[in-house]
Amino acid sequence: MKPISRGEILALSDYQRVRARLRPLFMVEKDRRRLPIGDHVTLLFENARTVWYQVHEMLRAEKIDDPAAVQQEIDTYNELVPRLGELSATMLIEYEDAAERDHALRSLIGIEQSLWLVAGQRRLPARFDERQMSPERVSSVQFVRFELAGISPQQLLELARTGALCFEINHPRLQAQALLPVEMARALADDLAEE
Repeated sequence: MKPISRGEILALSDYQRVRARLRPLFMVEKDRRRLPIGDHVTLLFENARTVWYQVHEMLRAEKIDDPAAVQQEIDTYNELVPRLGELSATMLIEYEDAAERDHALRSLIGIEQSLWLVAGQRRLPARFDERQMSPERVSSVQFVRFELAGISPQQLLELARTGALCFEINHPRLQAQALLPVEMARALADDLAEE
C-alpha cells in the first residue's frame, strides 16, 4: 500500500471547508475496522485512507501549516500504513477509571509478547513499535503490525468465513480473544489486494 505523499495533503483551509462532509465517511470507515478484544483492548486496523484522515485531523487540531512540520506529521503517520503482506493497527488499551487505567498500564508490561493473530493452525505474533516500550508502564496507544507470512487476501477471507481467524491476548494479567468478523476481514483483504 502506497504511503501518503505531500501532494495528497490539503491546505488547512481546504480541509476545514470539506471536513463536515468527509468526517462521517471516515467515522464509518474507522468503525468497520474497530475490533474489541475483551473489555479493555481495541485494535483499529489502518490503511492509507485512515492515515490520510488522521494526518489531516492532526494538522487541524494542532493548526500546523509549516511545510516541514506538515512533512513530519506525514512521515510519522506513514509508519501506520501497512506494508506488503501485513496488517497494521493502532492498539488502544482502555479503562474508564484513571486509577484503574494507571494500575493496568503498569501491570501490562510484556504485552508486546502476548498479542497474536491466530490464522488456522498458525500463531503470528504482533510486532510492536519498540520506541513505545518502557520498563515502567505500557502506553495506552500502541502501533502494531502482523506479518501474514504468505496468507493471501482470499485465504484471509476464507479463514474468517470458517471462524478460524482471531486475535488473542495471553498476558498473565489480561487474557482475551476475538474472532475477526467476515465484513472486517473483507475490508482487510481489500487492503492487502491494493498492494
